[in-house]
Amino acid sequence: MSRVFVTGSADGLGLMAARLLADEGHTVVLHARDEDRARAAAAALPAAERVVVGDVAAIAGMRAVAEQAAAAGPFDAVIHNVGVGYREPRRVETPDGLAHVFAINVLAPYLLTALLPRPARLVYLSSGMARGGHGDLDDPQWTRRRWAGAQAYSDSKLFDLLLALGVARRWPDVLSNAVSPGWVPTRMGGAGAPDDLDAGPVTQAWLAVSDEPDARTTGGYFYHRRPIDPPGTARDAAAQDALLGYCAELTGTTLPA
Repeated sequence: MSRVFVTGSADGLGLMAARLLADEGHTVVLHARDEDRARAAAAALPAAERVVVGDVAAIAGMRAVAEQAAAAGPFDAVIHNVGVGYREPRRVETPDGLAHVFAINVLAPYLLTALLPRPARLVYLSSGMARGGHGDLDDPQWTRRRWAGAQAYSDSKLFDLLLALGVARRWPDVLSNAVSPGWVPTRMGGAGAPDDLDAGPVTQAWLAVSDEPDARTTGGYFYHRRPIDPPGTARDAAAQDALLGYCAELTGTTLPA
């Protein structure tokens, strides 16, 4: 049995993936952004070992989550599920002066990856909207462009792919993959989302613990347990390195060699 840490798991796909793992007998540690949500998560999944608390919109919160999670580990797998959606009507700035969507969707997975003891497996939540994302770093914080929530989200999900594949290339001893869970009717996806909600958490849980050959690969992009081709930019080593370097600059923490 495995020990798995699932970020952003107070509700939605994160909690669903954690429940699948717990039902299979794996040990899960949840994450919520505040104490109220932590209590709700613990009540929703009593089998969880504990709930780590911290708001990863701020770099200080990311570091606090990493410290708590490290104390609760080590983990065999980490599922980087935490994220916000595409409906922010304006640019929201974090305490660090960053775009809210970028901080939570991209920088938090990066910094937690860099700070936590290296697990055997890493799973990053991307999206089908990554195909419309821009992978360049010309204005990732939207300080010059006119705000467009859907584009900012698409960019962040392409960055998550770059992160997953860049980590896979730098850490060949770790199985690092990305998942598109589909457009499912969670609070983030909206009630009208057309994909199968029950299938939404399956692939990330499978990649975290399964011994099936397809789940023991690295540098892949998956949808419903099947590998799919990522956008071309995602496999660009220079783009991967540029993102990793940019995140290291923002946080003052370099991904360990």
